[in-house]
Amino acid sequence: MRKKELLYEGKAKRLYTTEDPDLLLAEFKDDLTAFNGEKHSQEKGKGALNNEISTELFKLLERAGIPTHFVDMPDANHMLVKKVDIILIEVVVRNIATGSLTRRLGIEDGTVLPFSLVEFYYKRDDLGDPLINDEHCIILDLVKNEADLEELKRLGREINTILKAFFAKKGLKLVDFKVEFGYDSEGNIILADEISPDSCRFWDMESGEKLDKDRFRQGLGSVKVAYEEVLKRILGEDQ
Repeated sequence: MRKKELLYEGKAKRLYTTEDPDLLLAEFKDDLTAFNGEKHSQEKGKGALNNEISTELFKLLERAGIPTHFVDMPDANHMLVKKVDIILIEVVVRNIATGSLTRRLGIEDGTVLPFSLVEFYYKRDDLGDPLINDEHCIILDLVKNEADLEELKRLGREINTILKAFFAKKGLKLVDFKVEFGYDSEGNIILADEISPDSCRFWDMESGEKLDKDRFRQGLGSVKVAYEEVLKRILGEDQ
């Protein structure tokens, strides 16, 4: 499948049209960004790692019954995906308090939450991706109806259940993650974007070491090494 026109470029990926109007090629970039693009760098090989990690996790979720946009991984930096009408809501699922949650609510960093918290953020870089509630989503016309919001929450929680159990077997705590969804050609809501250390927080169960983009956010270094470790655990045997 050949690239044709550049359709969209985001912080971590470029999307290209193909000969098939229903399929796109996603190119994973080596860029690292944080704080809505205020901090920026590059890590050679990061894009390929995120592509392979996302591929493995999309396959895992598909086997578990979660519909995704994944079709194929034709090479190291590209993923063939179904074209979707992206929903401008970032769905964040949190198992452990850290990051913006601790800053906003004063919850101690590392606190295990009594249940998995689902939050919505408006996917608008120019506004700083603000936290929004269900009524904001309806006012902004981000979904077709309230039932779609419930479906986003249901899918977020189901994905969390699957991934949390999977990574626990790999010796990793799934602290939180961000996912995005879109409407496919039949109007169904399916998982899109990526699932990688760019969009998830992983802590080693024994040492507490951070193996995700927080290494870049917090200036801890060894970003690529951490991403390689996540991929190694995904591909390796259960611990």
